[in-house]
Amino acid sequence: MTELITAGEPMGLFIAQTPGPLAQVNQFECRLAGADLNVAIGVARLQHTVQFITQIGQDVFGQKILNLLKREQIATTNVYQTSEWSTGMMLKGMATNGQPEVDYYRKASAAAHLSPQQVTQVDFERVKILHLGGILAGLSEAGYQTTLQLIKLARQHQVLITFDPNLRPTIWESTEQMIQRTNEIARLCDVIMPNIKEAQTLTGMAEVSQIAEFYLQTPSVQQVIINLIDDGAYSCQRHRDGTVTTTQLPTFKVEHLVDKVGAGDGFVAGVLTAMLENLSVSQSLQRGLALEAIQMQHRGDNEGLPTPTSLEKFLQQAQ
Repeated sequence: MTELITAGEPMGLFIAQTPGPLAQVNQFECRLAGADLNVAIGVARLQHTVQFITQIGQDVFGQKILNLLKREQIATTNVYQTSEWSTGMMLKGMATNGQPEVDYYRKASAAAHLSPQQVTQVDFERVKILHLGGILAGLSEAGYQTTLQLIKLARQHQVLITFDPNLRPTIWESTEQMIQRTNEIARLCDVIMPNIKEAQTLTGMAEVSQIAEFYLQTPSVQQVIINLIDDGAYSCQRHRDGTVTTTQLPTFKVEHLVDKVGAGDGFVAGVLTAMLENLSVSQSLQRGLALEAIQMQHRGDNEGLPTPTSLEKFLQQAQ
């Protein structure tokens, strides 16, 4: 039984082995990345069943992605391969302050051509959560329509829908389109999970209470969870009786900051697994912040995502 389904674009990743601008670096290490891939790995490592929906090229990176998914025990039933387009790719610099330089090669990638028709047969029976990110919708019109189709199918099966905007301005036609379509998707979901900068961009509002109210006025939205980046996390939840509760937790102290890329995906994975386990909002935020802090202490986008044992060890040491 699949507990969680997610969809998005996995990519090949080249990580610089020496500091400096990417244009001047000659040595790179090959790994794999992609926001939704990172989330899937994070959920699977905490021993939950995951299915990943995507399209990859019939190329080396595509094969590496398939190998990784199988190694992490992530279902590949709806991973499609095509010889017409290539798997996307990105370069990442060596971080000196936790925030590395990145450069994407994803225009017209295989994932950008994933179509609504390809996902019509996705089995949502007994699935608990559909988690979507905004990247697939921004890659192409096909990706946008595929996102809407997945939401429609999940609704037909009463599946909880969570959404991380994952704003990437360069993949959208314009900032206006990015904001309009991302908010359109958000209003179709149950739980919205932006970081504070994304939330401010999408709403034009500064305060978390204003941002939460902006989305909670939509009937389908039940909860807004905001990653405050360096200041912890915030949740505002509307209950069935109409009451609203808020929760806010501070971030964990990170002793050895290495790389912030992928940390936000760790946060999302932590929250989602806590939801699958019916933990409280406070426990969900705590787990999300823990995964974020752990991932920040590793190079690569998903290598640090913990197992239950390593997560428990981190939480004990953090007390």
